[in-house]
Amino acid sequence: RTIGDRIGEAKASGNLGNTLKILGQFDEAVVCCQRHLDISREQGDKVGEARALYNIGNVYHAKGKHLSWITAQDPGYLPQEVKDTLQKASEYYERNLSLVKELGDRAAQGRAYGNLGNTQYLLGNFSEAIAFHKERLAIAKEFGDKAAERRAYSNLGNAHIFLGRFDISAEYYKKTLQLSRQLKDQAVEAQACYSLGNTCTLLQDYERAIEYHLKHLVIAQELGDR
Repeated sequence: RTIGDRIGEAKASGNLGNTLKILGQFDEAVVCCQRHLDISREQGDKVGEARALYNIGNVYHAKGKHLSWITAQDPGYLPQEVKDTLQKASEYYERNLSLVKELGDRAAQGRAYGNLGNTQYLLGNFSEAIAFHKERLAIAKEFGDKAAERRAYSNLGNAHIFLGRFDISAEYYKKTLQLSRQLKDQAVEAQACYSLGNTCTLLQDYERAIEYHLKHLVIAQELGDR
């Protein structure tokens, strides 16, 4: 501010906002991220504007998740305040998405699709969540981003469960399991086995369910995860 560097002030405000978000000070975080947005617009900085929109989306997303944990509700069964907060997150992600499309930034589009999928999932809009996660998956494959691909499969599996499409969920969870082994991520492998165990139970394939739950147990014991 002293040297009149507006772009620097915008970036600093954005960083403050992100830090306040991590500290759980969501309302203060929004104020800082909004300043980042306002200055970026004033300076005609489209990249900064896109980043600020994404950051504000993240603050509302984190606030919504925080509020839903306090009330411990299933996706779709949320108090109005939580719904409104997640709806705001979704709106900012949508605005970010249209801007990064304009800028031709595919990686940023992937992130926006993933977060839109997650917010729609929490709001109980499972079909919309699936559409967004499929877009996320396509971009992850485009970039050869195995970790993002793995997350997309996992999220697709979760959303299909709520639509009662257990067989499709099982296929997505199997892909999650495959990738977690490729990535040598044992905690995620355990999680995938757990999800597959539960899905096989829903499909009444109890033998397979036991196999997956035993695999989950073995990894949990290896990791010393009580």
